Amino acid sequence: MSGVHGGDPGYGLCGVSVLCCLTLACSYVGSLYVWRNDLPRDHPAVIKRRFTSVLIVSSLSPLFLCLWKELTGIKTDAPLLSLMGFRFEGILTATVLPLLLTMVLFLGPLVQLSFDCPWNFIDGLKVAFDPRFWMLCVTDMLWLRNQVIAPLTEELVFRACMLPMLVPCTGSGPAIFTCPLFFGIAHFHHVIEQLRFRQATVISIFLSAAFQFSYTAVFGAYTAFIFLRTGHLIGPVLCHSFCNYIGFPAIFSALDHPRCATILMFYFLGVALFFLMLYPMTDPVLYGDIPVCHLLEKGSAEYHSICS
Repeated sequence: MSGVHGGDPGYGLCGVSVLCCLTLACSYVGSLYVWRNDLPRDHPAVIKRRFTSVLIVSSLSPLFLCLWKELTGIKTDAPLLSLMGFRFEGILTATVLPLLLTMVLFLGPLVQLSFDCPWNFIDGLKVAFDPRFWMLCVTDMLWLRNQVIAPLTEELVFRACMLPMLVPCTGSGPAIFTCPLFFGIAHFHHVIEQLRFRQATVISIFLSAAFQFSYTAVFGAYTAFIFLRTGHLIGPVLCHSFCNYIGFPAIFSALDHPRCATILMFYFLGVALFFLMLYPMTDPVLYGDIPVCHLLEKGSAEYHSICS
């Protein structure tokens, strides 16, 4: 059974939803600064302390969703953990397909990396299956932050907890583009640290922050789309980790590459295939009953946009 009972989908509901999301975002970012230190953010000691902070906030974040349900009076037959994307139905496709789709989008950068990589395919497989390689990874604080802790905690807080609160207010489409604003703004705290440690000129720091806000907002909209279409958290987490590893596409270096024409062809091919495959590979039919659909009125246009 789908549908929402209770609550008023007007200014009251939207006000509570936005306030809860804003408080949650501020709590996540604020937790990074509870420790007093004079070290840069990439120092292992700073990273370890911030692990503790964000893991505590992330573990408490479901309470915001519970509070939101109480304040709005919204009742749904979807369990809380299911609304947050923790469920087994469709888990295999939710693990593989969104990550594969993201790799298609990054086909150009992946080809560029393969051209520049000193290893051949067999050597790469040997490294990937070597336990010593993974031991080095898990003992590297930067790797743990970028590939594990940041993707897991940020997707849990900014997607799994915020989207269920925004969807009944704005609908699924606007929620996809509203949620990343909290995510993008949350990354502005990097400006404070860069200014504090004089890592660049003021103008370059703010230009970098504006670019990062734009990039994280677009990326956040994409993972929000994945979360709503699949009803799983695992897909956004894996896509986030993959994108952190690849980084922003090195387009300018591709233009100067000896095999520029081939690389650019794969850049365009990847983008074209991505848009062709976006909806088929995120078809809700592949992922079972989508829990967020229980927050929408059955039969409405918003319900049909993500639930059928």
